[in-house]
Amino acid sequence: MIDHVSIYVTDPAAAAPLYAKALAPLGYQIIMQFPDASAPVAVGLGEKGKPDLWLIKGDPSVQKQHVALRAATRSVVRAFYDAALAAGAKDNGAPGVRAMYHPHYFGAFVHDADGHNLEVVCHDPYLE
Repeated sequence: MIDHVSIYVTDPAAAAPLYAKALAPLGYQIIMQFPDASAPVAVGLGEKGKPDLWLIKGDPSVQKQHVALRAATRSVVRAFYDAALAAGAKDNGAPGVRAMYHPHYFGAFVHDADGHNLEVVCHDPYLE
């Protein structure tokens, strides 16, 4: 079981609104910011009061990262994709079945401002 994931971004304060808007359909929100909200070097997002996705100030040019979060339904995957694009993310794969992974793999992919690949996926068949 994964407890949390960190993504290194150039500017956590600038990256946080895109992630918060894109992941709102999954119930995610900004939960913690260190040292404070005025100039964070780390922003923790999650649901139910527990941050499990951290945006950490660093050098994203070293290696781009891929984070996939699970959605309960395909409609949540679609909502994530629409929200992410509206928040400024770049398309990296519209919502759809990726049968090369398995017959019910329904995912969508976007790139954030630093080029990291953010994915939301539903593994359950036909759940809208």
